[in-house]
Amino acid sequence: MKLAFTKMQGTGNDFVVLDCTEKKFSLSKEQIQKLADRHFGIGCDQVLVVERPTAAGADFRYRIFNADGGEVEQCGNGARCFVKFVHARGLTTKREIRVETLGGTIVPRLEVDGEVSVDMGRPAFEGVEAIDVDGRPVELAILSMGNPHAVQIVPDVAAAPVTTQGPRIENHPRFPNRVNAGYLQVLERSRIALRVWERGAGETLACGTGACAAAVHGIASGRLDSPVRVETRGGALTITWPGGDNAVWMKGPAQAVFDGTMEL
Repeated sequence: MKLAFTKMQGTGNDFVVLDCTEKKFSLSKEQIQKLADRHFGIGCDQVLVVERPTAAGADFRYRIFNADGGEVEQCGNGARCFVKFVHARGLTTKREIRVETLGGTIVPRLEVDGEVSVDMGRPAFEGVEAIDVDGRPVELAILSMGNPHAVQIVPDVAAAPVTTQGPRIENHPRFPNRVNAGYLQVLERSRIALRVWERGAGETLACGTGACAAAVHGIASGRLDSPVRVETRGGALTITWPGGDNAVWMKGPAQAVFDGTMEL
């Protein structure tokens, strides 16, 4: 079977995007893992699937599969790529679209400067708590941006134990569905540095929902002022949240890298 795809990236978070608006998505977990493999496949953090909507009022359905083949609720950087993809393919002429995901409806918008803004919805807080990781307590802000995040504040994000502690937090018994582990360093009142260990993908160059979760925690705890510039290893995102029950907005770049076909 020949599979047509588009490789895309948003601040270094990279994706294989599949147009399934005219054909049913039918890849197995093993086939998704093969696509995501950086040595024997195309290579990506997530596989994104574009489908026709099933919910009333939506323009598209958006499905996200991590590199390990597991389907997840939300991906902010992917949402920006999603908008660029459907426009480039002529699937819509709307600059603002409504997209259904497992984590709820999102509203991405193509801006005149070429970047994409996304209404990521309201954050859902569970609170701040200390969990035991390798015999010591780690204080985490636990919240959802349509998918689960556990954010901790660190003095130096470059030295943070992302690749060692991150997997422990991801698979901690406190999180039966696993969790994304964020490491946040406050640089200024409206500027932070961030690294994220993503469940099912490992550390990525950027994480859109992780950027939202980190900014929300910083604003809610009085450490940050909105809007917040979130600096990741793959680039910068702007997160705006007025607080309370308001939605979180994320703005950043998205780019197509290349098109191709792969034999499966």
